[in-house]
Amino acid sequence: MKLHNVRTYKSAEHLAREDQLAWKIAAVAVDDAALDDDVVEMIGNRIIDNAAVAAASLSRRPVASARAQAITHPYAPGATIFGLSEARRFSPEWAAWANGVAVRELDFHDTFLAADYSHPGDNIPAILAVAQHCGLNGAALTRGIAVGYEIQVDLVKGICLHEHKIDHVAHLGPSAAAGIGAALGLPVETIYQAVQQALHVTTTTRQSRKGEISSWKAYAPAFAGKMAIEAVDRVMRGEGAPSPAWEGEDGFIAWLLGGPKAEYIVSLPEKGEPKRAILDTYTKEHSAEYQSQALIDLARRMGPKIGDLSKIESIVIHTSHHTHYVIGTGANDPQKMDPKASRETLDHSIMYIFAVALEDRGWHHERSYAPERANRPETVALWRKIATVEDPAWTKRYHSHDPAEKAFGGRVVVTLRDGAVIEDELAVADAHPLGAKPFRRGDYVNKFRTLAEGVVAPAEQDRFVATVERLTSLKPEELGQLNFQAEHPLPGTATARGIFDWNK
Repeated sequence: MKLHNVRTYKSAEHLAREDQLAWKIAAVAVDDAALDDDVVEMIGNRIIDNAAVAAASLSRRPVASARAQAITHPYAPGATIFGLSEARRFSPEWAAWANGVAVRELDFHDTFLAADYSHPGDNIPAILAVAQHCGLNGAALTRGIAVGYEIQVDLVKGICLHEHKIDHVAHLGPSAAAGIGAALGLPVETIYQAVQQALHVTTTTRQSRKGEISSWKAYAPAFAGKMAIEAVDRVMRGEGAPSPAWEGEDGFIAWLLGGPKAEYIVSLPEKGEPKRAILDTYTKEHSAEYQSQALIDLARRMGPKIGDLSKIESIVIHTSHHTHYVIGTGANDPQKMDPKASRETLDHSIMYIFAVALEDRGWHHERSYAPERANRPETVALWRKIATVEDPAWTKRYHSHDPAEKAFGGRVVVTLRDGAVIEDELAVADAHPLGAKPFRRGDYVNKFRTLAEGVVAPAEQDRFVATVERLTSLKPEELGQLNFQAEHPLPGTATARGIFDWNK
């Protein structure tokens, strides 16, 4: 990997295109280094993972609304939408929109945490939609996904957005644009412009994940993917973009990040170096914010040791700065303690999540968030006994670049009414690559089958998994098979009428 120093330049200073971050990203995208077998295997895993969580979310209102918007844009050759027949095709940016919301709605797919947050699987819907529409083969799709993951992970490692209250999809727009460009085999100049355009139009605030969190949390990455497709299309027609997007005097770093004097170090693969960033990422066993994954496993482990939960006086979770201030009591969000809060808000309350996981000895993507579950009196009582504190040791581990040291968990101290103390800690989730039960291909397939049960017929599940097994050898006409059709008509598809179907 080569380290690149990125800073603001005054307009009077000359910064050659080749020295700009967007150009360097584009150079990585056009470099057709061979993909390692374990990278290809993991790309297949994440395609299955996305399909799994999409299947479980098809009937949810935000997903139905996005799908209702998308199906008003039929197009040939077009791209597929989860749950609908492969024969039905739609404009690729709208297919990416619908599928992106389905993938993100349950907060249940892959994650990468470093200087910033990310869900790199959000790259896949946009890249796949373009590949289906443009008649690419499986090898081109795989190459594009590898680039999307590489660029997003590299940006997340080098540039912190959340400290400036910028939402993490500002890294996703450029990565998806780079991945699309790589899949299409576009020249470096085109990808360079598209990456900048995508950054420019996908930079938004973190209010998406603050206070009363709405369904926009699921829509935000889908919007970034949709904008990436439009950015690439626009640039392919000969148009340009604000430049230099990161380094400009009135650009991203100068006014939205650390300011004119800030410097960032972004590492990118050298020419000919394999793109392996996807192997640094990890998926979720539980449908909740990633920083809660290890703590859910810890609650499951601690429950039998505690026994009668009514005897608990207090629970303190010692954890990282990110966990404390984003999903803990350090966020100072009263909504995180509100039984009437939205699912999206409960997903970002480790106090609620730990309480339910203690009581139920596990987590379920639907039952654990049900209003009747959140309003159970004994749950509310336990929930309000839980607090988080930042522990510098856990913050250090959270930010560590050493995979063996990096951790997202914490230490839990339970004090009982009689003064007895029970404590335990867990650094990484069981499903993490360094966890007790790392996810392998069989685990991803099992996750898909579990979440697709009652939604996708067993034979259709088998067909989808078999298609993924042939990923790099898929012909252009077979790429539409990287989709699944729901077993029954999708409930909730007929949402309230909007602009696009006003006259229907």
